[in-house]
Amino acid sequence: MTAEPIAETNPAASPASSAPRWRDRTLTPAERADALIAEMTLPEKLGQLVGLWVGASDEGGDVAPHQHDMEEPPDLDELLPNGLGQLTRPFGTVPVDPALGALSLARSQQRIAAANRFGIPALAHEECLAGFAAWGATAYPVPLSWGATFDPDLIRRMAEAIGRDMRSVGVHQGLAPVLDVVRDARWGRVEETIGEDPYLIGTVATAYVQGLESAGIVATLKHFAGYSASRAGRNLAPVGMGTRERADVILPPFEMAVREGRPRSVMHAYTDTDGIPSAADGELLTGLLRDTWGFDGTVVADYFGIAFLKVLHGVAGDWAEAAALALASGVDVELPTVKTFGEPLLRAVEDGTVPEALIDTALRRVLAQKAELGLLDEDWDAVPAVLAGRSLDDPAALRGSVDLDRPENRELAREIAERAVVLLANNGTLPLRAPRRIALIGPNADTPTSVLGCYAFPVHVGSQHPDVPVGIELPTLRQALAAEFPGSEIWTVAGTSVDGTDTSGFAEALDTARRADVVIVALGDRAGLFGRGTSGEGCDVELLELPGVQQQLLDALLDTGKPVVPVLLAGRPYALGRAVTEAAALVQTFFPGEAGTEAVAGVLSGRVNPSGRLPVSIPARPGVQPSTYLAARLAGPSEVSSTDPTPAFGFGHGIGYTSFDWSALEVERGTADTDGTLELSFTLHNTGDRAGSETVQLYLHDPVASVVQPVQRLIGYRRITLEPGERTRVRIAVPADLASFTGRDGRRTVEPGALELRIAASSTDPRLTATTHLTGPTRVLDHTRHLHADIRTA
Repeated sequence: MTAEPIAETNPAASPASSAPRWRDRTLTPAERADALIAEMTLPEKLGQLVGLWVGASDEGGDVAPHQHDMEEPPDLDELLPNGLGQLTRPFGTVPVDPALGALSLARSQQRIAAANRFGIPALAHEECLAGFAAWGATAYPVPLSWGATFDPDLIRRMAEAIGRDMRSVGVHQGLAPVLDVVRDARWGRVEETIGEDPYLIGTVATAYVQGLESAGIVATLKHFAGYSASRAGRNLAPVGMGTRERADVILPPFEMAVREGRPRSVMHAYTDTDGIPSAADGELLTGLLRDTWGFDGTVVADYFGIAFLKVLHGVAGDWAEAAALALASGVDVELPTVKTFGEPLLRAVEDGTVPEALIDTALRRVLAQKAELGLLDEDWDAVPAVLAGRSLDDPAALRGSVDLDRPENRELAREIAERAVVLLANNGTLPLRAPRRIALIGPNADTPTSVLGCYAFPVHVGSQHPDVPVGIELPTLRQALAAEFPGSEIWTVAGTSVDGTDTSGFAEALDTARRADVVIVALGDRAGLFGRGTSGEGCDVELLELPGVQQQLLDALLDTGKPVVPVLLAGRPYALGRAVTEAAALVQTFFPGEAGTEAVAGVLSGRVNPSGRLPVSIPARPGVQPSTYLAARLAGPSEVSSTDPTPAFGFGHGIGYTSFDWSALEVERGTADTDGTLELSFTLHNTGDRAGSETVQLYLHDPVASVVQPVQRLIGYRRITLEPGERTRVRIAVPADLASFTGRDGRRTVEPGALELRIAASSTDPRLTATTHLTGPTRVLDHTRHLHADIRTA
């Protein structure tokens, strides 16, 4: 396609005196939407309910339709006269210089607006799971590392930075965050989640939503709901959980994010639960999400999810039936491209199978959102902020002029990575004190992309374009260690590949280890998609053992008698065998992003005092799943089973280079009504010789309840940083609402009775326990209940 000059004004703009009502910014978005709907034909209405998968031009020309597995790309000249709802991933489909991508998107938006009689542009969406998924954009740590920080404020700052970058180049919507609760760590998408606890996920994801929305980007909660609870941890497998597990484990993060984050979009899950696909679940998408929780944004389809009602779930006989099911259930927009909401839905409305009022309901939400974003305004301008005021006639002159990985972004990525590193064990070997000879061994020792998850652009898209530069700096662990230990001699040997079976490199690795003072072993994953990696979407595993022959390499290194420090650069937790008790120290990271190796090096040297905490349990054995801490008594070890699911390191675990004393527990209010508040306090004291952060975790144990409860569950946490010798009084107020659960009648209730409040360093390390009581009648709660304990320092 040829690159046409950008016009000075919107070609559809009318003189102010004759502007239609839907252009009137004094009206509410819903009123403007209704005014526009009244003027639209049925094909024009449907045009706003579909996306088009495109790729921006690296020459600054129009976007081009993307060829994909499900369908031939549509003809733009036929599609655009009726308008277009969304543009799918203009920056995230092929590598494109950010400035030229912005120019390409602007020219395409002008073409879209000029082609339809209302002058309405498309809403452009992108992936932003671990940063804006565009060439040259900052690659932040993956969500599992967000969880490891236990620091929502830090994640809010990151999301705001991501949102600013997206908005600056013309993007409107981000397909994040993921609020799936890990139920089985064999699932390949564990790296995309925030962890295995609903409260941790809810608080961190809500902060992400707040940050993204504050930057003007539409946040999209996904995958609603239950995707991660698939049987055997297999991607897109059936989900067999009951209504209580769904209500008390899967839904709370979404509920918190909707209520406190105010996202403007939700994406349905691919899976079915007890035979009902999420895309066709009206009780979920309309009854719960909209009617009960009050969500008033758009529900968008996960890619091809509506077509999957026919081809995978078998609940629709043709495309029209699939479209009708999804639309009636509450799905507003078909993504990534037009399929079922196009001609099939048009015919279904014309023959009376689907009422046009159903189209209008979805359309009202779509157009109201476009009004909020300024896309219906008379003075809407296709030119994004990064190109404003610049000459657009010479695209070549723009190349390289937009930086999506600025120093402040990289500094933020470093801060998150440092707070996310989890020190699992340490016999005193760490921090290293300028060792003379370091053996750096393992498949992730000198691999730049070992810090990236499967949705990071260099992996997700860049791997398909090996001749294109990565676009960002990705120092390897070897490079980071060389910078951190300039006086040390560093010998680097891979020993084996991430998932290969070749052991011929063991001999060199062992010889190198024997000559060194300390051995650092870089192990873990290679992110990829659909089996092209060991972690990522479609990369599920049968056992939680290190891929390939990495465990054999690790065991052989342990046999040398040298101090061995395994460093995990991984997307999920793995059983580590003998290393749990025999390694000199254990360092766990979850794809820590572009500054991740520098963070690891800082922890190894002691420049960084590690403060990360596990967002997922690390199993003691590879075959015992699921191993989440959030489980009932019968899920634990017993004399009547020959398997023991006790983890090697439990949820919330992590140590540092200082020590803390927890003491002087005082229960100020140990008895409260079922609508009251329990209060307690204790003293936290940094007894070490350096500043450090402790994460106070509050768990609730309900000894007797009318339905089976998990042994304990996280109901609050707080990161507290203290100087050497400093102490503080920590005060905790616990609303009785936090003891609520879904009762036998399906309603959320608070029951009277005894409760244990465990103040803990992790799920396996309670430090102080208070026995409390709730009195009075059983209370029934709704979605307006209290969601948080108040944990503060005096």
